[in-house]
Amino acid sequence: MPASIPRRHRGTSRNHLNGCSTAKVSAMAKHDSEASDMAMMRRCVALAQSAGSRRKYPFAAVIGRRGEFICESLNMVRTERDVTRHAEMIAISSAQKKLRSTSLDECTIYSTIEPCAMCSYAIRESRIGRVIFGMRSPVMGGNSRWNILTDAGLSSILPEVFASPPDVLSGCLHHEVQKVFQKRNPLIWKFLKARKIFVDGAGDDLTGALSAKMGVGLGSRLATWARVSIVDRLWRG
Repeated sequence: MPASIPRRHRGTSRNHLNGCSTAKVSAMAKHDSEASDMAMMRRCVALAQSAGSRRKYPFAAVIGRRGEFICESLNMVRTERDVTRHAEMIAISSAQKKLRSTSLDECTIYSTIEPCAMCSYAIRESRIGRVIFGMRSPVMGGNSRWNILTDAGLSSILPEVFASPPDVLSGCLHHEVQKVFQKRNPLIWKFLKARKIFVDGAGDDLTGALSAKMGVGLGSRLATWARVSIVDRLWRG
């Protein structure tokens, strides 16, 4: 996994139930999480590769929850002649229907390109907990250009609706993503690269999200329960 995957602080106390140290258990959990992230992101890249044969744009999104695949989608703008049919928007809608909940707080969304402002707002309102993507978009990105994904103001002013900002991890398999776009249309890709519409590498995305993120303690769990059990039933039900 790229260096953008965060390093979790690990304790050194003993777990007397299984004889393993907390550090070892945390290391195993971290490895499993990274392996799951890579598998989901590879699935996302493979989906984007299939877009050419379907005459679709190679923008793809996959949503998973605790390592389990939930749904996936390609960009359907060209097919449906609807500019709101971005891959992330369709995937979020599908996940909400499949999980029968508007709150996706335990989910991770994977996408080939940094979600745009529209998709980023949908990610925030659906309370997705983690966002992982390949290439950044300084021109249209909901984090690189506009501070939507990591905006703590949404959750601090309206905590009944918005959860804490998600972890944002960029640069995952960005070389593979670049190859997909380059193969799809080399001429258009040269144009996109020249204008720096999409750029390689990981940005400093994680810092803002983690500094604003609430601790995973009783207060955080109570806030999540209140949003899902009370606010959603009264407002979104």
